[in-house]
Amino acid sequence: MSEVGRRWTFTRRDTEPPVAPWIRTRLRAAPGAAVALALLVLATVCLAASFPRAVDRYEDAGLRRAVTDATALRTSVQMSAPPPSLGATQGERESVLRPAAVRERYERILKVIERPLVADPGQSAYGVRTTKTLEAAEKWLPRPTGLPAHMTLAAQNGLAEHARLRAGRLPRADGPVTATTAELEAAVTTETAERLHIEVGSVIHVPAVERAPLAVRVTGIVAPRDREGAYWATQPILRTPSLVRLPAQGAEPSTYWVGTLLLAPDAAPALLGTPGAPARYWQLAPALSALTASELPRLASAIAALESGPGLLKVRALTDPEADASTDLDDVLTSYAELRSGIRPLVAVAAFGSATVAAVVLLMAGGLAADRRRGELTLLRARGVSLRGLTARLFAETAVVSVPAAALGLVAALLAVPYGRLSYAVWTAAAVALLACAMLPVRAWLTHRAVRVHGAREDLADVRPSRRRTVAELTLLVLASAAVYALRSRGTSGGSGSGSGSGDAADLDAAGSGSGDQLVALAPVLIGVIAALVLVRLHPLPLRWLARPAGRLRGAVGHLSLARAGRTSVSAVLPLLALLTALTTAAFGGSVLAGVADARDRAALLNLGADARVEVMGALPAGLPQQLRSASGVREVTPLSIGYQARPGTGVETVPLAGVDPEGYARLARSTHLGAFAADELKAASGSKASGASKTAGGSKATDGSKPTGGSKAAGGSGAPLPALASPAVADRYGTGPVPVRLEDGSEITVRITVVRELTPAVSGTEFLVVDRAGLGAVPARPTALLLTGDHLDKGALRKAAGPAADVRLRADERARYVDSPLQSGAERVYAVAVAAGSGYAVLALLLALVRAAPERSALLARLRTMGLTRSQGRRLLVLEALPQALLAAVGGALTGWAAVRLLAPGVDLTAVALATPGDTPPPGTAALHTDPASLLLPALAVLLVATGVAAAQAWWTGRRGSVRELRAGDAR
Repeated sequence: MSEVGRRWTFTRRDTEPPVAPWIRTRLRAAPGAAVALALLVLATVCLAASFPRAVDRYEDAGLRRAVTDATALRTSVQMSAPPPSLGATQGERESVLRPAAVRERYERILKVIERPLVADPGQSAYGVRTTKTLEAAEKWLPRPTGLPAHMTLAAQNGLAEHARLRAGRLPRADGPVTATTAELEAAVTTETAERLHIEVGSVIHVPAVERAPLAVRVTGIVAPRDREGAYWATQPILRTPSLVRLPAQGAEPSTYWVGTLLLAPDAAPALLGTPGAPARYWQLAPALSALTASELPRLASAIAALESGPGLLKVRALTDPEADASTDLDDVLTSYAELRSGIRPLVAVAAFGSATVAAVVLLMAGGLAADRRRGELTLLRARGVSLRGLTARLFAETAVVSVPAAALGLVAALLAVPYGRLSYAVWTAAAVALLACAMLPVRAWLTHRAVRVHGAREDLADVRPSRRRTVAELTLLVLASAAVYALRSRGTSGGSGSGSGSGDAADLDAAGSGSGDQLVALAPVLIGVIAALVLVRLHPLPLRWLARPAGRLRGAVGHLSLARAGRTSVSAVLPLLALLTALTTAAFGGSVLAGVADARDRAALLNLGADARVEVMGALPAGLPQQLRSASGVREVTPLSIGYQARPGTGVETVPLAGVDPEGYARLARSTHLGAFAADELKAASGSKASGASKTAGGSKATDGSKPTGGSKAAGGSGAPLPALASPAVADRYGTGPVPVRLEDGSEITVRITVVRELTPAVSGTEFLVVDRAGLGAVPARPTALLLTGDHLDKGALRKAAGPAADVRLRADERARYVDSPLQSGAERVYAVAVAAGSGYAVLALLLALVRAAPERSALLARLRTMGLTRSQGRRLLVLEALPQALLAAVGGALTGWAAVRLLAPGVDLTAVALATPGDTPPPGTAALHTDPASLLLPALAVLLVATGVAAAQAWWTGRRGSVRELRAGDAR
C-alpha cells in the first residue's frame, strides 16, 4: 500500500510498506469493540480452563475420601513371609528376624512398587508378629466365660514415633535376644490396659517350646498418636483388644479376650521360641497425596501387579518364595469408579450445553463485527484485496486482542482453581482463543467470497432454505434422535455401574469413562438445536397470519411490528439457538439438581419414617411420648413396638414386626406417602389376643398411656387372626391365610395379611409386618420407638428428653449424610456453575442480537417520526417487535426443556450423585429425574423480561437522541 496524496491504495508486496499499520489503525478506529471482545474471550477462557481443573479437584478429593473412609485395614497393602525354614540353622533363622534384615527388605520392596501407587513412609510399617495367639495363664486377666485370655506378640518398628507414653517407659532389649531368651519387655496401649486390667510392672506368661513359659514384663502404657492411621489401623488388634466368640450350640457362647503385647524390634528373635509361628510382615499405606482419579487404571494395574503379577514375583525374590500380598484397595477403587461413572455423564450434559452456548456467543460476536464492517470489507474487495489477504489481516487483527486476553483468562483460571492438570486447561484455552481468532475471518470469507457492490437482502421473505441447510438440519435430527434413544435405553452410566467388576485396569477404565459416548451428553444440546431450527423455519407463518387481521385494526403499530417480526433475518438462528440451548440445559440441569434434593429427602424419609425417630434397644419410658408431644416444633408423635426377630410360620427366617396404633399410624403413612392405608384395615378384632409367654392377670395398659393393649390371655387362648400389613416379599412367602408368628419374648400371635404395601414408615427394607398393638401382649406391646413429625425440630431438646440411652435421629441430619462425599458436592457445584454460565451467555446472546439490530431500528424510528409516529408509539413498536422473538424463545425453551427431561428421564439415574454410598441402593423411583417447574418457567420469564426491557430502553434512548443523524445518508453508524 502506497501514499498518493491522502488516499490509500493496495500494491504488491515488493513495494514500500504502508505508512500506518493495519492492526493499530483498526484497533484505534474501534477501541470499544476490541475491549468488549477481549473481555468476552477472557471470561470464556477463564470458565473453560477452570472446568477440567475443577473436575480434577473434586474427583481427586472424592478418591482420597473414599480411601480414607475405607480404613487402613482395607486400603493398606499387607505383605507377609512365613516363619523361617526349619532346615536352616538357629542363627540363620534368628538373623532374618532382626530389625536390620527386616528393614533392608522393606526398603527393597518400596523400589518394587510401580507408580502411581506410592507408599506413605510415615504410616507404613514392618516387623515380626506371631500368627497364632498364645494363651496367657494369669488368672487376674479378665475371663468373661471362664476361658483364659490370649496374647499376640508383635515387634513393630516406629513405636516411639507413633505413640505417646502414658506411664512407665518403652520396652527395650538388653543384650542380644535369641530364641532361648526367658524374659522380654513389652508395652500395651491404653485400651488394652483398660480392658485387660494390665498395669506397668505386670508380668504375663505365654507358652514356650520345650522350656518354661516366656515371661513378658509390661514396662509402659502408650496411647496412639493417630488412632485411625495406617500404623495402628492396619492391624487393629495392636491398639484395641478383641472379644472372640466361639461357635456354640447353646444360648450363651464362650468368649475370651485377645490382646497384643508390643515388643522392642530387637526382641523379635525370641518369638521363635514360642508356638506362635512368627512371621515377618510389611504393611504399605498408600500415600493419599499421590492418588489421582485420572490415573485410576494405572493405579489398578500397579495393585494387580503387586498382588498376583510381576511385582509379587519380585517381592518373593527379595523376601521368601512363599511370600504373599493382599489388599482390598482394588475393591475400593472399583466402588469409587462406579460412583464416578454415574456422575460424569450428568456433569458432561451441563458442560456441553454451556460450551455450545459460549461458542454460539463467540460466533455471534464475530457476526456482529462482520456486519459492522460489511461496507468496509466490501469496498476492500472491490478495490482488489484478495480473499486470502483479507482473511489473514482479519485473523491477525483479532489475534492481537484475543491471544493476550486468552492468556490472562488462563492465568485467572489457574489462580481461581490452583489444583488440577495444567495440560487440559492450556488446550481448552487454546481452543477458545483459536475460535475467537477465526470467527471474524471465517465470517468474512463466507460473506465476501464474491466481489459485490452491496449486500443482498437476507430476510426470510426472499431467502429460501437451501438444500445444504436442509441436509444439515436432517443430519442434526438423526444425531439427536440417536442420542436420545441411546440415553433412554442405556442410561447415563452405560451399564458400568453394575458393581460386579473385578477391579482391574480395564474395568476401572470402563467405569471411569461413564457411558463412553459423548453423544449421550450432547442429547439435550441437540434437542435444543433441532427445536431452534424448526422454530426459525415455522415461526414466520403464524406472525404473517396475525399481521393480516392486524392490518385492519386502527393504527399501524401492531401491523408493522408483526410484519417486521415475521421478516426476521436469517441471522436470528444463532441467538435463538443460544437461547433454546441455554434454556434446555438450564431446565435439564435444574431438574437434575431438584431431583437430587428430592432423592436425598426421600432416602432420609425412608430410613427414618418421619421427620425424627427416637429408638432404644428396650422399652421407652412411659411418659416420654407425652413429653415429646409438648416439645417445640413437634406436631404428632406415633409410638411403635418393633421386634426385629419375629418368626412367622414354622421356618427359621425372621421378619421385623411393628405394633402400631392404626389411627395415628395411618395418618403418618398418608402424610409421608409411605404406603398409605385405611386405619380400619389394620384394627384388631375384639377377640384377637396374643398367647404364650406374655401372661398377665388381666389386660395390660400401653406403657405410653395412649391406649390399652389387648393383653394376653392364658396360654393357648387365642382369638381371631390379627389383620397385618406386609411387604410384597412377605405376602408372597406366607400368603393371605392365618400365619402363626412367634415374637421375641416367646409369645405367639396369629396374623392374616390383609394389606400389602411396598413401603411403610416403621421399618425400612423389603420385608416387614405391621399389626395393631392392641392385639399384642404386655411385653411386645411396649413402645420401643417413636416417630415424630413437625417443623424445625430441636435435636438437643429431643435428646435431652429421651435420655442418653436413646438413639435420636433427625431427617435433616440423615439427609446431610448423603452429601458427605467431595465427589458429589463438587459435581453439584460444577454443575450449578456450568448452568449459570450457560444462562449468562444466553442473556449475552440476546443482548448481542438486539445490539446488532439496534442501528436498523434506530433508523426505522427516525424515518417513522418524520411521518408522524409519536415517541410512545415508537416504544410500543420496538417492544411489540421484540416480543414475538422473546416469546418464541421463552415458550420454545420451556417446551424444549420439558421435552428433553421427559425424553431423557428413563435413562437418567441420579442415585450416584444423590446418595453418598453406591452400595446403598434406594427403592425404585427415589432417585429418578422429574421435571422441575421452577427450572422451566423462571429462565423463560427472565428471557422475556430481558428482551422487552432492552427493547423499551432502546426506544427510550433513541427518543432522546433525535433523528437528524439517523437520517443522514451514508453515515457510518
